[in-house]
Amino acid sequence: MSPLLEVKGLTKSFGPVQALRGVDLSLQAGEVLAVVGDNGAGKSTLIKHISGVYKPDSGEILLDGRPVAIDNPRDGLKIGIETVYQDLALADELSVGANIFLGREPVWRLFGLLPFIDEARIRSETDALLARIESRIPSRTGSVLGLSGGQRQAVAIARALYWKAKVVILDEPTAALAVMEREHVIALSRRLASEGVGVIYIGHNLIEILQVADRVAVMFRGRVVYTANAGETTQEELIKYMTGFVQ
Repeated sequence: MSPLLEVKGLTKSFGPVQALRGVDLSLQAGEVLAVVGDNGAGKSTLIKHISGVYKPDSGEILLDGRPVAIDNPRDGLKIGIETVYQDLALADELSVGANIFLGREPVWRLFGLLPFIDEARIRSETDALLARIESRIPSRTGSVLGLSGGQRQAVAIARALYWKAKVVILDEPTAALAVMEREHVIALSRRLASEGVGVIYIGHNLIEILQVADRVAVMFRGRVVYTANAGETTQEELIKYMTGFVQ
């Protein structure tokens, strides 16, 4: 089965600091691939290349077997790569529906000419989407500002699901969440995969990682040094590769 996403020989330097040293990584459709590593291992730099924030010094990224040029995050969105960062990038003053459709609002035209945002469609589509992901978020809430951290994560993940993203990158999605909210975000991550999305899951909690992931890739000093099926590795094994203590 051909990978949905491939990273081949990716390198990146910032002045004298070599952040990526020839990264190779593959992601299947319908898979949750966790990427772990200590601070400075290169995880953030890697996902910023995949999402289009950075351009590599060398190497290539392939989507559906074809090389892609992702010069900026908008390019990433156009080809189906969505990123949910820790800060979520939600517009606090807007509603749940407005955040899901932000920049891609449906319109209707008065007399076939004057365009107006189709608020009724946004409301109905949002209600259906929240029911689909079994979310307890009130769709008619005035703004997302008052939502909990877990609810905000659900909005961002729902947005990726609605727009049929091929690849979704989740950057520390459960950081600072309560236990019940963490469980819901993990379930949403698995829901994305069940619908054929390739999910890259960045995290530090190895118990959680082994719970959510199909495979785990360990980064150390700018390289992927170990990849294993989640059911065939252990926390102890992952820590050895994360810290470089491998015989």
